[in-house]
Amino acid sequence: MTDIILKADNIVKYFYEPEKFQVLKNISFEVKKGEFLALVGKSGCGKSTLMYILSTMDTDYSGTLNINDTPLNNRTQNELAAFRNENIGFVFQFHYLLPEFSAIENVMIPALKLKKKSKEEIKEKAYQTLELLGLRDQALKHVNKLSGGQQQRVAIARALINDPTIIMGDEPTGNLDTANTQIVFDIFRDLAKERKQTIIAVTHDDDFADNCDRIIEMKDGRIVNGR
Repeated sequence: MTDIILKADNIVKYFYEPEKFQVLKNISFEVKKGEFLALVGKSGCGKSTLMYILSTMDTDYSGTLNINDTPLNNRTQNELAAFRNENIGFVFQFHYLLPEFSAIENVMIPALKLKKKSKEEIKEKAYQTLELLGLRDQALKHVNKLSGGQQQRVAIARALINDPTIIMGDEPTGNLDTANTQIVFDIFRDLAKERKQTIIAVTHDDDFADNCDRIIEMKDGRIVNGR
């Protein structure tokens, strides 16, 4: 059993509007189980485009992508959607919670879609996940009544509910103040260290990146530094 969770090999991506432009140039790297990796680089370097491909949302590229020993090329959109729901948790700069729902209802949504457990089992798992993030006492509140930092922790709980292979974060602390940025970082660090949760985060925050296990730096569509 390999400890390689994600393997990208020779990923090449073009944009065609307003003219043909190669945005990713032969990207290859591997990520291990339990690794906390930061993907960095100046705006326009291709890191968000790469994240979109790694998340299986973009299939218009050449090269190969393998996650959790599963080749993901030449899959239908329905197959990829099912794979994402079970294997990838997402945390974005904006939390994308449903404001008319409570915290626990938001957390339960991916598991209800997966349909592998009863509603009561899912609710109990959601409570446990919120407790892990220090939010059990906020479970029944509508999310629009929570602070920004609390909302982002609910989003992390939602990302964790299906025990995903990888959590992918796109500027997960971009809308947070310094104190809440540290809280979210510490949560990710604990998840990687204690639960062997693999995390890949796109970030512009140098302090955030410097404290990750590994940094992959991109420039002009290439990996220029992996450390």
